[in-house]
Amino acid sequence: MHQSSRPKNLEDFKEILKDDKRVKVAGIDLDGILRGKVMAKSKFLSIIESGFGFCSVIFGWDMHDKTYTDELSVSNADNGYRDIVAIPDLSTYRRIPWENNIPFFMLSFLEPTSRKPLAVCPRSVLKKVTDELASLGWEAMCGAEFEFFNFKETPETLANKGHTDPEALTPGMFGYSLLRPTLNQDYFYNVFDECAKFDVNIESFHTETGPGVFEAALAYDNATNMADMANLFKLSVKQLGLQHGIMPTFMAKPYGDQPGCSGHLHFSIRDIASKTNLFASSLNKDSESNSGPPEYWETSEEGVQNMSQLMKWFTAGLLAGLPSIMAILAPNINSYKRLVENYWAPVTISWGIESRISAIRVIGPPQCDPKGTRLEMRVGGADINPHLAIAACLAMGLYGIKNKLKMPVGPTTAETEAAIASGKVKVTAERLPKSLKHSAEAMMAPESLARQVLGDEFVDHYGATRLNEYRIWETAVTTWETKRYFELV
Repeated sequence: MHQSSRPKNLEDFKEILKDDKRVKVAGIDLDGILRGKVMAKSKFLSIIESGFGFCSVIFGWDMHDKTYTDELSVSNADNGYRDIVAIPDLSTYRRIPWENNIPFFMLSFLEPTSRKPLAVCPRSVLKKVTDELASLGWEAMCGAEFEFFNFKETPETLANKGHTDPEALTPGMFGYSLLRPTLNQDYFYNVFDECAKFDVNIESFHTETGPGVFEAALAYDNATNMADMANLFKLSVKQLGLQHGIMPTFMAKPYGDQPGCSGHLHFSIRDIASKTNLFASSLNKDSESNSGPPEYWETSEEGVQNMSQLMKWFTAGLLAGLPSIMAILAPNINSYKRLVENYWAPVTISWGIESRISAIRVIGPPQCDPKGTRLEMRVGGADINPHLAIAACLAMGLYGIKNKLKMPVGPTTAETEAAIASGKVKVTAERLPKSLKHSAEAMMAPESLARQVLGDEFVDHYGATRLNEYRIWETAVTTWETKRYFELV
C-alpha cells in the first residue's frame, strides 16, 4: 500500500480494521531483530495515540535473550527491567499475506518519563537524522541489496547437526542463473510475489555465485521506508522459507571458502520541493530550484566531474567517519570473516568511480542517467541492522556536508584496481578495524566521530553490546579448536 493512501487517524483505522479480530505489532532491537506480539483489535485501537508498555529487556539482552554481563542504562536489574513506551507508526500499516492478511504495524520506542524518543531505538536513531535533513529541505533516498544463502534445513534439523554442515539448497557456483531457481521455483517466486503484497518492493531477484545463494535489490525509496522494507524483507524471507522447508541465512560469511553475503546500501540526497538529486552536478549547477549556494554544485576535482560538491562533502564525511561506525556496518563476530583481503568485500578507507573493490563506489553517468547519481556503501554485510546502518551513513555524510570536508584519499582507478588485483601494487590505504572488539573501541573512543553524530547515550549503550558479543566469543570453544587440538596436543 502506498504511504500516501494509508489511513491517518483513529476513525480511518476503525473502518479498515472492522473485520479484524487481532493486529500484529513489532519494534526493532539493536541486533535488527523484530520483537513484537499479537494484540486484540480493541487493545490496539485504545493505544494508537497513547502507546503501551513494552518490556525494556529487548534492549537489555542479546539476540539469544541472555542479559548483558554489564547491565546497561536502558534496561537493568536496578530499574526492574522497566517498561518503555511503544508507539505504533500508523504510516507503516500493511497486511501479512502469508499470515491470513493480519494487519501489521511497526513500533517506535519512547522514554517512559519524558516520552522522548528512546536513544537506542533504531527507528528513532534514523528519525533523528532524517529530521535534520528535512530541516535543510532535503531527504535521503536509499536502496538496499542483500545476498543470502539458503539451505534444505529446519531449525530442528540444524540443531540436531550441532549447526554444522547444513545442506545447500542447490549445488555449485552459478550466478545470474536461469536454471537454478527452477529447482525451487515455488519458493523463489513466492518470495518475490508475497513481498510485493507486503509492501516490500523487490526491484530484482537473482542467484549469486555460490551454492544456494540469492540476491535481492529493493526498490529505491526514502531512508525511512527503505530501512523498514529492508528489515521486513529479511523477516519475510525467513518466514516464507520455513513454509517451504528452507532456512535462509543473512550471516555475513556462512562458508569459510566462499564469498560472503553483502548488504550494500545506496545513497543520494534530493531536494524535497523540487525532487532534484543533489548529488548529480549536471542536474543541479544550472537549476533554478536547487537549495543551497552555488558551491554545492562546483566540480573541479579530476575524476569526479559528475559529482556535485555536496556529494563530495557527503562522501568525505562518510570516509572520515567510517572507522568509528564499523561496529554498525559490521556488527557481529562473523562480519569480520567476510572483510578479508582478496575478496570483493572492501577492507580499507577507499572510494572510486564504479570501483567494486573500494568501500564506497560512486555511480553516475555514463553508467546511469544523471538523476541516478548515487554512492554505494559496500562495507556492510547482509547481517546489518538496516535502520542503524542507514542512520550512521547518513549522519556521517551530513557531518561531511556541514564541515565541508575534503576527500581524505584519492579515488581508486581502474589502473590501480588492476594493479592491486595482479599483486603488483600493495594496498596502501588505511585498513579498517579487523575485529568487532577493535570496531567497538573505535566507536566508543572519547573523541570519535560516532559520538559527535550519534550521541554519547547511543554510542555507550550500543558499543557495550558489541563488546558483550566479543566477550562471549572470546571464551567460546569452537569445533575448529577441538578438531585441531583435541587429539594431538
